[in-house]
Amino acid sequence: MSALPAARRTVLKGAALAGAAGLGAAACSTESKLGHAQTPTPTAPVELGAADEVPVGGAKLYREQRVVVSCPAAGRYKAFSAQCTHAGCLLDKVEGTEGNCPCHGSRFDVTTGKAVRGPATVPLPPVPLKLENGKLVAGPGA
Repeated sequence: MSALPAARRTVLKGAALAGAAGLGAAACSTESKLGHAQTPTPTAPVELGAADEVPVGGAKLYREQRVVVSCPAAGRYKAFSAQCTHAGCLLDKVEGTEGNCPCHGSRFDVTTGKAVRGPATVPLPPVPLKLENGKLVAGPGA
């Protein structure tokens, strides 16, 4: 039994590493099933629920709708995409006014959208929001 020539071993190792790297890229792509979406904000108006569910001075994460809403003062609301601007993962929780990305640890100020801890450096995109009959509606036309 003879060993593979060094050049062939190098090529095979490279191919294996490239395949593993490809799996990592697929996990972070916007096409994966890990909470990513090609469009990080609603493309049509979506009802989020009662406005009073968002605490004054706090925020609420609407994971299914991919939106986070803050309420800086009674009757005033701001909305941002809940999809991290680093690799596209969906925020998993809001603590106070900071949203957390579970994939790489980025954190965002959900009252401004600003990235406060990397690796993300780009802010969360704002989402149009309106109050309609006591309910919050996010998305285009809101």
